[in-house]
Amino acid sequence: MFLMTSFNVLSQLIDEQVLCVHGGLSPDIKTLDQIRTIERNQEIPHKGAFCDLVWSDPEDVDTWAISPRGAGWLFGSKVTNEFVHINNLKLICRAHQLVHEGYKFMFDEKLVTVWSAPNYCYRCGNIASIMVFKDVNRREPKLFRAVPDSERVIPPRTTTPYFL
Repeated sequence: MFLMTSFNVLSQLIDEQVLCVHGGLSPDIKTLDQIRTIERNQEIPHKGAFCDLVWSDPEDVDTWAISPRGAGWLFGSKVTNEFVHINNLKLICRAHQLVHEGYKFMFDEKLVTVWSAPNYCYRCGNIASIMVFKDVNRREPKLFRAVPDSERVIPPRTTTPYFL
């Protein structure tokens, strides 16, 4: 059970002031306590708060808009600022969207997208990043590139004896 609660999280807080989530916000979620009540041990549903936290994306819209992904929502600066204010947060840190520069701050630096897959799908040519937090007010992106094709080593495809 410890592993399930440690590694099967829907969101995480850093020092109670930085919300980390894969996708974004949900119109069904106003407080962090509402996130805590979501049953995590299930498949991601096709709609609702759980789905939204995984699939929603920030966009230059006023409040909410239908996502072209077919799941989650597009959410704007007003929604982000309200959520940050209500929950006494400094930042929402998310992933889920390719950012060619590796990371991108939005909405008066209340939200950051961190993308950590360099040269996504071996063709996008993007930089990747991780965000290092010394504390909630001191954060620093660390950028990295993909290993050049000439240096990449692809292990041979073999079957692990465990699966024989």
